Amino acid sequence: MTLQSGDIPRLTTERTVLRALTLGDFEASAALWADEAVTRYFAPLPLSREESGARFRQKVGQWPLLGFGFWAVTDRVTGAFIGEAGFAENRRAVVPSFEGEPEAGWVFAPSVHGKGIATEVMSRIAAWADETIGAETTVCMFDPAHEASRRVAEKVGYTVRGEARFRDEPVLVMERKRR
Repeated sequence: MTLQSGDIPRLTTERTVLRALTLGDFEASAALWADEAVTRYFAPLPLSREESGARFRQKVGQWPLLGFGFWAVTDRVTGAFIGEAGFAENRRAVVPSFEGEPEAGWVFAPSVHGKGIATEVMSRIAAWADETIGAETTVCMFDPAHEASRRVAEKVGYTVRGEARFRDEPVLVMERKRR
């Protein structure tokens, strides 16, 4: 399935709108990935503008190739960019591998941390995946110390698959069966 940006579904939740990432979102995305409060569990250092650009293009490029990808998450009232969430096939060198299974991911601005936005958005995206992607299982992975992400994953229905290694570091891999 190939999709163009106009074909990317627009989803809503009580407090957010999930829409296609556009070039106009890059500055907000780069600022998000440059924030130490955001990247603390993702990378050893905040991302440079160049690294953010590569990550941004990768997220946008997944849609036409795979029929899924990441959305820009915006505040439903103000329209402000508050994060990115969705599914990817990153072909990461994770051991044991989960290549071929859509990997859920989410990242949000510190201004919305602790307010249930991540759970709200990921619940909506998981339901969309159940209806649309057709994968029997989706996965997510994160630093085992990232308790907030683990709580979000559990609330959305992910269960622990086990520990894995990524870039010589331990990661927690969780899975969710299609409903």
